[in-house]
Amino acid sequence: MNTVIITAGGIGLRMGGELPKQFIAVGGEPILMRTLRQFIAFDNEIQMIITLPEVWITYWKELCEKHNFTVHHQIVVGGRERFHSIANALKVATGEIVAVHDGVRPFVSIETIKNCFVTASKHGAAIPFLPILESIRQLNGDASFAVDRKDYVCVQTPQCFRRAIILKAYEQDYKSTFTDDASVVENDGVNIKLVAGNEENIKITSPLDLKIAELFI
Repeated sequence: MNTVIITAGGIGLRMGGELPKQFIAVGGEPILMRTLRQFIAFDNEIQMIITLPEVWITYWKELCEKHNFTVHHQIVVGGRERFHSIANALKVATGEIVAVHDGVRPFVSIETIKNCFVTASKHGAAIPFLPILESIRQLNGDASFAVDRKDYVCVQTPQCFRRAIILKAYEQDYKSTFTDDASVVENDGVNIKLVAGNEENIKITSPLDLKIAELFI
């Protein structure tokens, strides 16, 4: 059996309003529900764990009743930072491969999920990416300079790891440089294998993202 930890601990300040972004409806259904459905479509026996702010757990359960949402999942209380939320979820994760996915990425493709799990099984750690298409510059104080975009990529989720690798990595103390799970695992000396992601796998964090999401649906 495999595990996916769905991180849904954000409060969505960039979205505006009081409702956390993971609970906003897209195409008539909350974003978080759509995200969970993608992983069940990939593997209907996968262990699904979601991390939620404690104050929003009751609201989530009410949403599940309202939408007759019966996809099996466990709820874990989120921590102060993403790092702490994942550490909490790992205490109950049992899968041979453990994936971590953003709750507000409901359009990850089944192919991307599969490729990440398969690659992690072979190499230990795998994350999806997209090439950068825009010209980019690096800031240096008040100045900036052009850099070669071929040397950089955009990283997505799910980020997948062998169970022993991610458990050991999360024994480290938290650092502000841990921006995702790959950075935690890499800091523990593990090489990360890159896997092609899908363009629709956007992270819905702004009103513009919501409009794009409606177009996808």
